[in-house]
Amino acid sequence: MRDVSPDADLLARHVAGDPVAFGELVHQHRDRLWAVALRTLGHPQDAEDALQNALLSAFRSAGSFRGDAAVTTWLHRIVVNACLDLVRRRSTRPTDPMPETEPPDRRDAVAEVDTAIDVAAALATLPIEQRLALVLVDVTGHSVEDAARILEVPAGTVKSRCARGRARLAPQLAHLRGGNPAAGRDVGSVTGPLTGPNGGAVTDPGGAEEVNPGHVDV
Repeated sequence: MRDVSPDADLLARHVAGDPVAFGELVHQHRDRLWAVALRTLGHPQDAEDALQNALLSAFRSAGSFRGDAAVTTWLHRIVVNACLDLVRRRSTRPTDPMPETEPPDRRDAVAEVDTAIDVAAALATLPIEQRLALVLVDVTGHSVEDAARILEVPAGTVKSRCARGRARLAPQLAHLRGGNPAAGRDVGSVTGPLTGPNGGAVTDPGGAEEVNPGHVDV
């Protein structure tokens, strides 16, 4: 089914030459795209580079958008591709991640920033496929089905990657859940304000094949 959403209308207007339509589209989705890039790459400068490259690619390739997926899915695929390309080209800096915004002016600000840094550092230790799945599902709140469409893999593969990633993260994040590794099964349970609306636990479907997504076509 073709996308006939307001996002698709903005993209069509951009392709037709509207000078402000693409900026409006980016304004609607930039925060979520930025969160995917930041939590995948673990460093603001790398995330900014990847996001700029992705948005430039989207700007230039908008005319090839076929409408057989949501515009948001298409944009997230391009950001995922940009992150994968950056991981291949340069060494990221997982030991020094920083939050993407200034902390709120309240007494628990330091604790929140420390938690965000711990989670980002832990995510950076995962294989890129597991990291992307967890970022999409637990951190930015995509459903498993949406994440599968973005990564162009079966939903069972996304579930498997999430389950395996959480299992690897649990010992590293146990201190955020009172020292109980089993309590940290989903990353969303310890990311506080970074957690999306669908950050609940995802169970392993029983050995779905772990497939390298390579470069996702857009």
